[in-house]
Amino acid sequence: MTELFNLAAALLEPHLAAGHGGRPALRYEGDTLTYAEIADLVARTGAGLNKLGVDVEDRVALLLPDAPQFIAAFLGATRIGAVPVTLSTLLATDEYAYLLDDCRARALVVHASVLPKIEPLRPSLPHLKSVIVGGAAPPRGTLTFADLWDTPAARLPAVETTTDDMAFWQYSSGTTGRPKAIVHLHGNASQAAQLHGRLVAELTADDRVFSVPKLFFSFGLNNSCIFPFAHGASAILLPDRPDPRLVLDTIARERPTILYHVPTGYAGLLAAIEAGAPADLSSVRRCISAGEALPAPLFERWKARFGLEILDGIGSTELGYICISNRPGQARPGTSGQIIPGYEAVVLRADGTHAAVGEVGDLQVRGPSAAAFYWRKREATKHTFRGEWVFTGDRYSVDTDGYFTYHGRSDDMIRVSGLWVSPLDVEAVLLRHAKVRECAVVARLDDDGLVRPCAYVVSSDGPSDVLAAELLSFASRSLSAYKRPRWIEFLPELPRTSTGKIQRFKLRGR
Repeated sequence: MTELFNLAAALLEPHLAAGHGGRPALRYEGDTLTYAEIADLVARTGAGLNKLGVDVEDRVALLLPDAPQFIAAFLGATRIGAVPVTLSTLLATDEYAYLLDDCRARALVVHASVLPKIEPLRPSLPHLKSVIVGGAAPPRGTLTFADLWDTPAARLPAVETTTDDMAFWQYSSGTTGRPKAIVHLHGNASQAAQLHGRLVAELTADDRVFSVPKLFFSFGLNNSCIFPFAHGASAILLPDRPDPRLVLDTIARERPTILYHVPTGYAGLLAAIEAGAPADLSSVRRCISAGEALPAPLFERWKARFGLEILDGIGSTELGYICISNRPGQARPGTSGQIIPGYEAVVLRADGTHAAVGEVGDLQVRGPSAAAFYWRKREATKHTFRGEWVFTGDRYSVDTDGYFTYHGRSDDMIRVSGLWVSPLDVEAVLLRHAKVRECAVVARLDDDGLVRPCAYVVSSDGPSDVLAAELLSFASRSLSAYKRPRWIEFLPELPRTSTGKIQRFKLRGR
């Protein structure tokens, strides 16, 4: 049932009403901001946006690093009923041209380091009326956060939005083409904090969370803002690019209790440690991953070194967060875990019937955190949002104990000699080789036009014909003939989206 609900108010006002305004909310560059201080910045930002003419449902694009200004702009916009649109700070000018035009942003809050990519676009963006710049003195025709915060706002009330009002948009990360704006509502936006946050992370007000994935993407926004604020915890923000040594230094200095990272990031931390970087994870009680499947060898190496499970899970921006996850003390390496109570999941055959136990099919999920639709993408909306169910595009099987195993994207699966090959199965084998840092397997045509697996490898030793032959031989000892990669191609790095996901379509196009 539709009822009055404002996300920004729900995340902050209960703490103030309970007398907890003095509790730490954010740690940033050695400083602590309390819940009362964050609430003041949010109210001032909302009032400043109002003064600029930003109204209910107007879009406010955010192009900021992880910092208190991001939190203030995000919650300040939602507090006044406007719609923040979180955008990656790592894109090119032509990508920003598409995104800012597509969302019709009325205001843009941008860091000075990104502004040079935006300035050439302003004449072609008729909806964009105000630009607020953080991080340096702004050029003519723009404002600063000081200008925005120059409005006393102690009594700024939250707009009476409902559970069915738009709260914020996030763009799909573009693994298969142009990003789509995913519309989240006030009512669904905080649901995952009460499900994964309570049942998997087991967050309390005493936790200090550190999310290496950034606020601009779904995993990071939940980890560093919605989850900790929903539970009265504090978040550690790192504005810089997450070099593994910097991440390890931040963990040792800030002493987080919960660490969020993507599987590639955990692999990078291990590589840095094995190369001699100091590491102190003694404060961490829980490690959580998502964004791509966590290979079993990586889970095992991490646990052997630190005694900590990495609780891997599967979710999507469309679903709002992780909906299937490994649970503390019950993690099974190589799986995405079990369905989180509050969600439902089914694995379906192409004809819509339920797949048998162990059979690979298409994963569909329903739950309270799911988004509403794609903005201006009617056909794509109908394909993905099927009534209460979200078609994830992921291929999964589920065993008798309810553990889900990922077999790649629907368009990533490789059919060889009439048999389906999961790229993840081949990658898991190659990743056990000591000289393979990363790899991705995609379909490629041989001289006869037949589909065969091709492995793109990032090696610690660099490319060589000898290593390629060694890897092919290594794979042959563990894989059936039809699963073995026919080619080993070396790359200095794998192509990825700004959120760290491998862009397999680029590899297929090589």
